[in-house]
Amino acid sequence: MSRSSSVPRRSSSPSKAHSIGHYMLGRSIGEGTFGKVMLGTHILTGEKVAIKVLEKDRIKDSSDVERVSREIKILKMMRHTNIIQLYEIIEAPKQLYLIMEYVCGGELFDFIVARGKVKENQACLFLQQILSGVEYIHKLGIVHRDLKPENLLLDESRNIKIVDFGLSNTYRPGETLKTACGSPCYAAPEMIAGKRYHGITVDIWSCGVILYAAICGYLPFEDENTSVLYKKIMSGDYKCPKWVSFEAQDLLKRILNTNPEDRYTIDMIRRHPWFLRHAEANSIVKYDEIVADENVLNQLDQYGIDLENAREAIIQGKHNHVTATYYLQLKKSKANEGLNLSKTPSNPAPPPAPLPVASPNPHPPFKPIPAEIKLMNPKIKRFLENIRVESTGGSSSKEADLAYKTQDFTRSYYKREGSTRAGQRIKLYSQLTPHQPNEPRSVSTNPRVGKYKPKEPESAKPPAPRTFRGRHFVKREKSPISANMENHLNLSFNHSPRATTAMDYFNTQF
Repeated sequence: MSRSSSVPRRSSSPSKAHSIGHYMLGRSIGEGTFGKVMLGTHILTGEKVAIKVLEKDRIKDSSDVERVSREIKILKMMRHTNIIQLYEIIEAPKQLYLIMEYVCGGELFDFIVARGKVKENQACLFLQQILSGVEYIHKLGIVHRDLKPENLLLDESRNIKIVDFGLSNTYRPGETLKTACGSPCYAAPEMIAGKRYHGITVDIWSCGVILYAAICGYLPFEDENTSVLYKKIMSGDYKCPKWVSFEAQDLLKRILNTNPEDRYTIDMIRRHPWFLRHAEANSIVKYDEIVADENVLNQLDQYGIDLENAREAIIQGKHNHVTATYYLQLKKSKANEGLNLSKTPSNPAPPPAPLPVASPNPHPPFKPIPAEIKLMNPKIKRFLENIRVESTGGSSSKEADLAYKTQDFTRSYYKREGSTRAGQRIKLYSQLTPHQPNEPRSVSTNPRVGKYKPKEPESAKPPAPRTFRGRHFVKREKSPISANMENHLNLSFNHSPRATTAMDYFNTQF
C-alpha cells in the first residue's frame, strides 16, 4: 500500500467531484477489475476510510453481478474485530461506493517478507486471531475459501483483519460444497481432487499453510510445475526446517492432514500444547446480537443525529450514514482511550526486598568473577566453570572447600610464573574472597601445578552466517522466485480473473 505524500489531494476539480456523501475523497490506493480504491476521510469524525469504487459499466456478465452482490451480502452479515468491516453503501447513477474500514498496517505477506520468518509466539497470536475470525464466519454459515497471507491485513496494533470475500459462499449446516477455487498453494487436497468438501475443513487447511509460512518463511507445498504441486499437496509431502520446535511440528502435522476426517478442528488446535503455551486470553465474540455503546451513542448528539433512531439502526445491523458515524466514532474513542492510557505515568510500587537467607556454608561467599579473570588460561577457566565457583544458600561445605582449593591452585600456579601480567591476575583474583586470618586454608597437592603456561585468549571470530534450505519469501520486485510464487498464489482452478499482485485488500479483484 503506497503512502507517498507527493500525490496531493484535489481541493477542487471542474470535471470530477472531490466528495461523495459525508466523505472526502483522497488519493488512489488500489486498482481492481471493476474500479479503483481511494483513501477517504469521514467529514464528521475525521476518521480515515477506504472507499471502493465499482464502475457499473464494467459489471456486465451475470456471473460478475452475482459475485459482487454475494460479497456485499456477506460483508453486511459480519461484524468481528478480526474481519474487515463494511460501514456504508452509496449508490450513484454510474458508480457504487463501498465505504469500508481502512487498515494501515499492510499485509501479513509483507510482514513475513520483511522479517524472513516470524517467531513462534507471534505466529501463534496470528493463528489465534485467524481462527477467531474463521470460527465466527462459519457460525454464520460462510466459507472463505481463499485464506492466505495476502488476504490478511494488520492494523496499527498488529491485529489480523481477514479480507477479500470474493470467493466466499454461504452454506447450510452439514452441506458440502464442490466448487474448486482459491490459490493452489493454500488449497486443501480434497478440493484439488475434485471431491465434495466441508467448508470448515478447507479453511482450517489454509490456516495450517499460513502457520507454516509464518514460522518457516516459505510455503510447504511449492513447485513450478502445477501438476507436481498438486501431487505434493495430495500426498502431504512437506518437511519442516530444524529451527521449528517439536510441538509446532506436531501441530502442523495434525492440521495438514490429507484426510479431512482426521484433520484437527478449531477446538483441537486450541487445546494443543503449543497453542496453550503461546496463546493469549481471548474473549468470546457474540455473533447473534449487537449491543450499542451508550457513551459513544451520546456523542452522536453533537453531529445532530437522533439518538433513538441511531440505537435502533445499530441494533438492526443497518449500513447507512448513521451507523457508519457510530462505528467510526467508536473507533476514534477507543484510539483516544489507548492514547490516554499510554500517556498516564505509571509508578509501580517497588518490589519488596528479599529476606536474608542463612547459608549453611562455613566459608564466606565468593564475589562475582571479574571479566578480566574470565579471560585467563582456558584450562583453568574450564576447571572453574565445571565446579561452579559459587557459594549460594544450600551449598555444602565440601563444595566450598573444593572452591578454596581451586583458588589456592590458581594462586600457586601464577606465583610460580612470576611475570608482571601474572601478578596482575593474582591481584584481580584476590578480589574474589578476602582472606580470613583465623580461617584454615586448604593447600593444593596437585603434582601438576606449575607445568602449564598461560595462553593468550583466542581472537573472537564473527559467527558464520546461517544459510537455510528451502525457498523463503523474498521481495517480489527483486527476485524472480517471488514473482514465480506470485503466479502460483493468484491462480484459481476455475480460471476466474484474479489480481496479479496483492498490495492490500482492495487491490484484490472481485
